[in-house]
Amino acid sequence: MDTPPRLTDRAALKRNRQRADAMFLQANAADDVHERLIEVNRTFTAPAVVTGFPAAWREWMPSATVVEDAETLDLQEGAHDLVIHALSLHWADDPIGQLVQCRRALKPDGLFIATSFAGQTLHELRSVLAEAEVTQTGGLSPRILPMGEIRDLGGLLQRAGFALPVADTTPLTVTYDSPIHLMRDLRAMGEGNAIDQRQRTLTRRAIMAQAMARYVDAFAMEDGRIPATFEIATLTGWAPAASQPKPLRPGSATTRLSDALGATETPLDRSDD
Repeated sequence: MDTPPRLTDRAALKRNRQRADAMFLQANAADDVHERLIEVNRTFTAPAVVTGFPAAWREWMPSATVVEDAETLDLQEGAHDLVIHALSLHWADDPIGQLVQCRRALKPDGLFIATSFAGQTLHELRSVLAEAEVTQTGGLSPRILPMGEIRDLGGLLQRAGFALPVADTTPLTVTYDSPIHLMRDLRAMGEGNAIDQRQRTLTRRAIMAQAMARYVDAFAMEDGRIPATFEIATLTGWAPAASQPKPLRPGSATTRLSDALGATETPLDRSDD
């Protein structure tokens, strides 16, 4: 049986992360998770965090068990009442497998929260690089990860067996002096190109020059700065438990909707059937 192609070159990803020193998007994700936990209004005594940046998350959540986002997560089954998958799911070759492992690590009625880049993330950079490369070479090589849409990401929660799944997105626009400053910042975040099928040689200067010029022409703001979009998806779900609310069986309602709304019910006219 043929081995399916890998999305991520894990060795390259690890090298990129080791050089990272800009944690502002990771910090943004940590702040968002903290606010959501306040809204849940529950005390969690055995949290765990799955992340590509263990040192940063140990600082932000010192009471948590922090593990690397490897293919096999170093989490004990049924040991945690909270598992956070912190802004690294977009690099997973098997995102459903990551979610299933997180669910198994939860106690019944434990909470799962994942944050991930999604949708329109870096759509500006993706489009200008593609246009420039096609113009210069007639071909296209993968430079920016494919990003899952919120509908698809929400479906992963159900496929992984979570109860009460919810998915939402938060758009975040960051502005830079130039496209070069954006690309430097991506490297500083540890989010450089680690796609397994990427081009392994240096990109032609003509491609980069044309892409940078296209970026400014198409997206520059009135003050001359350029925007970069980061769409952050947040997935939440609960480990199944008997105490959780269950949907009623179809046809089991004891109150008519029209009575609840105080409206007059009009029967369907079936004379044309």
